[in-house]
Amino acid sequence: MSDTVKNTLLFAVVAGLILVTGFMQSWNTAILIINMGLISAIMAIGVNLQWGFAGLFNVGVMGFVALGGLAVVLVSTPPTPGAWSAGGYGIVLALLLGAATVVAAVMAARKLPKGRTQTLAIIAILVVGFFVYRAVFDPSVAAVEAIDPAVAGNIGGLNLPVLLAWPAGGLLAAGAAWLIGKTALGLRSDYLAIATLGIAEIIIAIMKNEDWLARGVKNVYGIPRPTPFVGYEIDLQSDPSFVERAAGLGLDPVTASTLWVKTGYAFLFLVVLLVLLWMAQMALKSPWGRMMRAIRDNEVAAEAMGKDVTRRHLQIFVLGSAICGIAGAMMTTLDGQLTPSAYQPLRFTFLVWVMVIVGGSGNNFGSVLGAFLIWFLWVQVEPIGLWLMDLITAGMPDDSAIKTHLLDSAAHMRLFTMGLILLIVLRFSPRGLIPEK
Repeated sequence: MSDTVKNTLLFAVVAGLILVTGFMQSWNTAILIINMGLISAIMAIGVNLQWGFAGLFNVGVMGFVALGGLAVVLVSTPPTPGAWSAGGYGIVLALLLGAATVVAAVMAARKLPKGRTQTLAIIAILVVGFFVYRAVFDPSVAAVEAIDPAVAGNIGGLNLPVLLAWPAGGLLAAGAAWLIGKTALGLRSDYLAIATLGIAEIIIAIMKNEDWLARGVKNVYGIPRPTPFVGYEIDLQSDPSFVERAAGLGLDPVTASTLWVKTGYAFLFLVVLLVLLWMAQMALKSPWGRMMRAIRDNEVAAEAMGKDVTRRHLQIFVLGSAICGIAGAMMTTLDGQLTPSAYQPLRFTFLVWVMVIVGGSGNNFGSVLGAFLIWFLWVQVEPIGLWLMDLITAGMPDDSAIKTHLLDSAAHMRLFTMGLILLIVLRFSPRGLIPEK
């Protein structure tokens, strides 16, 4: 069997599983799997660029995904009335003062000769800058968070179309990745993993605690939709022509409108995925892609041939993080809300890495396949596990401790299955389902 036929069959199997879900469960569930599979595939391509192309072990995926979601709030939500006049400009000024303090400390470290004078100057700049920053920042934040805290308490956004927030999410994540990469990419791979994980947790902690930015754990609701591509269910249900078409298909207006909206999202997500996949494939086949794989395989040899390894690592780190930021913005748009507490390492780091490894590290199509397969299993394994436990314990009395234990254990079937799939693939296909050529 040729590689092309095998790969086509693998995609056909995953597509068949989703179709079976639609026929046996509901088409709402099937399209939801498709939508999240498309978003996960974009995340997997971003991680594959970093790991499969350059060998960078980034476990801070959730931080860049969260920044993409934050960009949607800052770009697409309406501004909070009175927030900017109350303290918004003060917050911006304080952030600029903080950045100026850091720049001044760096300049002092570079310009002054090493010794006690340099050390005292840096300490003085940092201490004075910190107190000036807090003197401006704290009252401005308090003023913004006092504005109708039950529904606002944040500065709001620019009220721009949400589709503009998707590339903005990529730019925000790319900017953060550049700052992180300038300091962390000189570390060995295991230390790089620790650094990126820690920085991702810092990003999440800031989003949870800085209410002026995106309401913290109170969440931001009512994220606008990418109209006219995706409308609102209530508008569709009040449209006589849509209701008539739904009735002709044997669907009630509520179900039909939900399916229509989710299908609209799927179309937009598919377009973004195809564009990014095409760009990743072109990059892979280009001299740049061959250079990145040469650096991945042997940094010393590549550096001896005149390649700037650190600069190229920073380049690929920024690109991969930007793609994760775009995926994060898309996911927040799909959810219709920003929930910082939902950004857990298990969902946005472990799962994406499993997708890349199972699909085939270094192969973009393998990342897409792995994303759909792993997300399908993540959604379906728990209900299947509960059904299996019900079947196993059908003959046991209701007060049986074993029955209770087995039914309670069904919730852990997801983790068990992810580990089992990973072990099986690594044992029988160590390079993934679609290996790198």
